[in-house]
Amino acid sequence: MNNPPSVNSYVDRVTAGPGGAMTDEVGVVTGDLIVATILRSDGISVRVAVQHSGSETWYTLAGSPAPVPAGRLAAYHRDLLGRIRRGGGTRAT
Repeated sequence: MNNPPSVNSYVDRVTAGPGGAMTDEVGVVTGDLIVATILRSDGISVRVAVQHSGSETWYTLAGSPAPVPAGRLAAYHRDLLGRIRRGGGTRAT
């Protein structure tokens, strides 16, 4: 039996709630965003980047890199999307 390939990143679109998501470079970003959650080579932390839909510029989500329990990348990404939808200056941690 073959093991499924390992997934090391997730990218999704999300609409930020009131107060948006906090970035290191430009502060709060709001509106329709693309969120990329990328497992780092250490296997226990992620880099999270966001961009406005239709833009080419990526920003680092404040608090990134963030710890993630082994094998929980998908759950972390889903939770992060939910937090961004709620807004409030969401951070990676």
